[in-house]
Amino acid sequence: MCGIVALIGSREAAPQLLEGLRQLEYRGYDSAGIASVDGAGLHCLKAEGKLVNLTARFEAEGAPGHCGIGHTRWATHGKPEERNAHPHLDGSGQLAVVQNGIIENYRSLREELQAEGVLFRSETDTEVIPHLLARQLASFTAAGRKPSGALLLDAVQQVLPLLQGAYALAVVWAEAPGALLVARRAAPLLIGLGEGEFLCASDTPALAGFTRTILPMEDGEVALLTPLGIELYDQAGGRVERSPSLLSGTEHVADKRSFRHFMLKEIHEQPETAALWVARHLPQTLPGETGPLVALPLPAEVFEGVERIQILACGTSRHAAQVGAYLLEQLAGIPTSVFYASEFRYSPPPLSAHTLTIGVTQSGETADTLAALAMEQERRQLIPDPAFAPRLLGITNRAESSLARMVDHILDIGAGIEVGVAATKTFLAQLLAFYGLALAFAERRLGKEQHGASSGCSRAGLEALVAQLRQLPQQLEALVADHDPRCAGLAHRFEGTQDVIFLGRGINYPIALEGALKLKEISYIHAEGYPAGEMKHGPIALLDAKVPVVSIAMPGKVFDKVLSNAQEAKARDAQLIGVAPNCPDAELFDLLLPVPVVDELLSPLLTVIPMQLLSYHIAAHRGLDVDQPRNLAKSVTVE
Repeated sequence: MCGIVALIGSREAAPQLLEGLRQLEYRGYDSAGIASVDGAGLHCLKAEGKLVNLTARFEAEGAPGHCGIGHTRWATHGKPEERNAHPHLDGSGQLAVVQNGIIENYRSLREELQAEGVLFRSETDTEVIPHLLARQLASFTAAGRKPSGALLLDAVQQVLPLLQGAYALAVVWAEAPGALLVARRAAPLLIGLGEGEFLCASDTPALAGFTRTILPMEDGEVALLTPLGIELYDQAGGRVERSPSLLSGTEHVADKRSFRHFMLKEIHEQPETAALWVARHLPQTLPGETGPLVALPLPAEVFEGVERIQILACGTSRHAAQVGAYLLEQLAGIPTSVFYASEFRYSPPPLSAHTLTIGVTQSGETADTLAALAMEQERRQLIPDPAFAPRLLGITNRAESSLARMVDHILDIGAGIEVGVAATKTFLAQLLAFYGLALAFAERRLGKEQHGASSGCSRAGLEALVAQLRQLPQQLEALVADHDPRCAGLAHRFEGTQDVIFLGRGINYPIALEGALKLKEISYIHAEGYPAGEMKHGPIALLDAKVPVVSIAMPGKVFDKVLSNAQEAKARDAQLIGVAPNCPDAELFDLLLPVPVVDELLSPLLTVIPMQLLSYHIAAHRGLDVDQPRNLAKSVTVE
């Protein structure tokens, strides 16, 4: 979850390290630190809290050297205090390590080192690494070996097998100021290639403005970097030769423009996100011509012979997956299940033949999702029957991610960089990816029978949905423009609110979950999403005049049912907020957040907008840090 950067080259390292950390601060902002080396030794600066505190220390004290490492922390082991901030040093203060991940056996390693007389300064799992390295280096030097980058490499290769868990780490040593060591296992790490210098980072934004040429490290690899080049080694110690690649896309630099927060900017970018998706994936045909309804960059083999789909995801991505499952079943007639990736690993369902497994993660680095996909691939590879062969598809916003290197095929949602920790435009883009996937499956299944049932939707029905999807960018633009000031004007009504209930049915139930999650994430108000029909089976006991209820009511087969459920809430004195069209039926709501009438299947693309803006303005009104909410990080790279 943390962010790491490391630089070696011909210029001062610290300014570039701080800029890289600024681009990665969304990964954690409990503390930050840098360490650099030069001929005078190792220089380490740390600060509790956000990066601005570390920057102030650097401006006051400096950190000279052309080689260095940096870290922005999301706390796992040890409170968010300066003593637990990275980099962590060995006893001599000459060797420094930064790490993203968790060392699962750190307790036993710590006890072993303490028995040898090692004194620990922190509560973290990471601190065992510099002490282990120092022990190994001392053994080498006692045998007569001279300090060098090669010696540090040997020490790292000896120590890594002792570590259990996931990590990406970077190491510098004052005795070898011209060497930088980096390694990864089950945590992301990329090497950016500049002119006579190299920048390593957890994620692509830190490489922005530095280079577009990258070398993603593979699992188990170790790299020795010097100003002269890269030596890359596999887990067994063998030398690896691999060509670098280019960063895809053009937007890798975050710019807030005139918006108060990145989150608000990203909400306003959703019409553009939709317009780009429509342009890419909904091809226009001339009158009389027949072409595919949707064009996805996926080969035919992805769609052939699929009898069942399972989707693995966490958090907001899981809510998008739930909408996707509804679409795949209703449009294409394919039985589809959605699983929490974190639970799938420990209670997977029985294997079924001809199953497509979809992993959804906007960062492409979510540890639980990657681990679940890896487990699914492994258990299917053990079965000789080709019907059970692994078929893996990834949906992500990062084509250069670990996910892309793991699965057979990738559907890039193409939302551009999203800085706000609470996902907005990436959620919309994930939804659109599922609309495209469901339409593609449905079109291929027209007229076919699947286990005795029709494939789901007629050609005319699919064409009508596509026609409405083409109107989505304009609808979103009008919706955002209307609801931004509307929700800003409502925010004060939630001054003392402690609990909120969100209700939805059918395809809008996941949107109720997403609305509740957004409010929790950035306003710290307790909120829960429920299927509207389930409210009377327990949650209704929570309702009174102090508990607002947000009800999503869109015309369709469950419209009357949702209105009836809303009436039940109103009868208990709850303040009733409706996300619904402006129509006579909506008069029952105390407050209305109006959305246009569209096909019920398309309504989640619109109903989510008021949810996002209401949550944003409530949090902003409370003076909270919307872009960096407490205890959260953008990319969850630890289990």
